[in-house]
Amino acid sequence: MLSRRDFLLASTAAAATSTLAPNAGLAEGAEEGSPFDPAPRYVGIRSDFLPGEMLILPSFYYLYWVVAPGTALRYGVGVGRAGLEFTGTATIDVKKEWPTWRPTDDMIVRSPEAYGRFKDNDYVQPGGPDNPLGARALYLFENGIDTYFRVHGTNEEQSIGRSVSNGCIRMTNSNVIDLYERVPIGTMVTVV
Repeated sequence: MLSRRDFLLASTAAAATSTLAPNAGLAEGAEEGSPFDPAPRYVGIRSDFLPGEMLILPSFYYLYWVVAPGTALRYGVGVGRAGLEFTGTATIDVKKEWPTWRPTDDMIVRSPEAYGRFKDNDYVQPGGPDNPLGARALYLFENGIDTYFRVHGTNEEQSIGRSVSNGCIRMTNSNVIDLYERVPIGTMVTVV
């Protein structure tokens, strides 16, 4: 549900960005050579993305939460290293506050120096400030099956605007808390 405050902000942003051509790109800030700005802000987006949808553009390090036709709330993100990215369409089927975490078996094999403490056991790291998933996590599913990709917080804020994760989309904890409150279960997510 769009709050009155968000509606007014989105309307103002839409008016300010009405000069954007619908085919000038998917979203504002997603143009070659645009300076990266990780701070959340309302921006223009192609009108074929519907309110309540999420668009992630890993090559530009932005996540867009569509709040009104032609308007999105844009957040700077960190993304997966080359070869570890998720692309396609998914839905958010699970949301968790201060989630627990365990690396996938592939992560343990790929980086035994980082994840050795998880080898040959069932240890799950409890939620909290030292947990790699941060304050909140949105779990991406395809056709009801967990992809093991997440949109989550991080305690490594320097990773925002970089390709360093094992495939997940990272946000600052303050931004993921804000997004978590806005996004309902069932939200469609497109990663291009």
